[in-house]
Amino acid sequence: MEKELIISASTDEVQVALLEDKQLVELHKEKKNNRFAVGDIVLGKVRKIMPGLNAAFVDVNDEKDGFLHYIDLGPSYNSFEKYLRLAMNGDASVRTLKDFTIEPVFGKTGNLSNALKVGQYLLAQIDKEPISTKGPKLSGDISFAGRYLVLVPFSNQVSISQKIKGNEERSRLRRLIQSIRPENFGLIVRTVAEGKSVADLDSDLRMLMEKWERMTIKLKKVTGPQTIESELGVASVLLRDVLNDDFNTIYCDNEDVCNEMRTYLQSIAPDKVDIVKHYKMTTPIFEQFGVQRDIRRAFGKIVTIRSGIYLYVEHTEAMHVIDVNSGNHIKAGTGQEDTALQVNIESAKEIARQLRLRDMGGIVIVDFVDMQKAEHRRELYEVMTAEMKKDKARHTILPLSKFGLMQITRHRVRPAIEVDVQEKCPFCEGTGTIKSSLTVVDDIESNLRYLEMSQSERKLTILTHPYIQAYLTKGFKSMRRQWQRKYGVHLKINPMESFSLLEYKFLDASGEEISM
Repeated sequence: MEKELIISASTDEVQVALLEDKQLVELHKEKKNNRFAVGDIVLGKVRKIMPGLNAAFVDVNDEKDGFLHYIDLGPSYNSFEKYLRLAMNGDASVRTLKDFTIEPVFGKTGNLSNALKVGQYLLAQIDKEPISTKGPKLSGDISFAGRYLVLVPFSNQVSISQKIKGNEERSRLRRLIQSIRPENFGLIVRTVAEGKSVADLDSDLRMLMEKWERMTIKLKKVTGPQTIESELGVASVLLRDVLNDDFNTIYCDNEDVCNEMRTYLQSIAPDKVDIVKHYKMTTPIFEQFGVQRDIRRAFGKIVTIRSGIYLYVEHTEAMHVIDVNSGNHIKAGTGQEDTALQVNIESAKEIARQLRLRDMGGIVIVDFVDMQKAEHRRELYEVMTAEMKKDKARHTILPLSKFGLMQITRHRVRPAIEVDVQEKCPFCEGTGTIKSSLTVVDDIESNLRYLEMSQSERKLTILTHPYIQAYLTKGFKSMRRQWQRKYGVHLKINPMESFSLLEYKFLDASGEEISM
């Protein structure tokens, strides 16, 4: 599979499009004035405790307070609380944790008011960005994500990604990680670490330890709630998580972002630095690579698939609903059941892409075309499961219900991507209403009277919708004949099928349009 990254950077926003085999599958947007990103580590101050919710609102130096639930404090909360106290007092020993005594595991059940007090400082990580009217969701279970490893403070465990299947490779990685693991730091081995050498893993670990030490030094100087350690930019995060041998090109229209990409690639994959290309053409980069066209096709309420199938996508406050319609996808010689299966399988592939592309989260209900055979329903479920494996977001898929509905839950950490693909109506000017069709004839006569009286036009042609043209010309005592006698003009009325019902134009004797 060929992958490309197309980056469009302006003064206030960075847009990143991920293409797989020339098809748009992910679109990410990041405002340059965003206060928070998922993965940022912040020093917060407890502002209010809500016993009924067993949660707290935390001042994170923003208009909206962060939200922290008891269960999100994490098993290492006691150790983090001790570490924060020592770090803010300037104790240099916590830079490596070699002599640090890990505190007992924090209980999974209990009351938040027994663990936190109003006015208390605490370290937290952004688990979800601010969405709608909600502030950022916080987690006390802090970790540092790298290219191959995830660093977990106050733990001595080594975990290997479940996607690495070979027992021999899992054993090799576990031995390597145990040999380089710092004391009192746990490590999670990511899927992309498969087959990597100890030098690659050690280099990644050193970068993560530098982040930890940098955070420790900064905590000594802080005076109030603020961001302590920022996550990478959206483009760098995407590179870190999806970069592999299939990646062959990164195009960007901003030289500074290009340099940022090259610098980051130099640290994680030096052999890939040359794939970053600075786009310098005058045509907008998204237009040049067909991204804008794909956006217009994919983000509307109705999504059409080339075979004639179309999806109707509706967003509500509580969930997303997708209705599958067969359209004109009916092949001669195939039965209804087989046609339904074909329609549903094609739709499942597009739905999986839509979930990634729009970053839809929460509950998604899909209404597939009804199928009677159990094996067909099972096959559809397997297809959807296979397609969703490409999605990095946590998700669950339930088999089809007896009503042909499939429920998907998908974890969203950022606001859903919304692209307005609609234009203002040229007739109603966005008001949603137009003048009554009963008035169009009166308007035409009024303009006719004006042209005869003020400009002395004696030969006129009116272009109008065929329905209006028929109404004005049919019958012996037609409106056209009445107007000719009344205003003393020679009048032609020609039908125009491309005109809307209320649209009309006047032409003079030479065929030139008269501006009204």
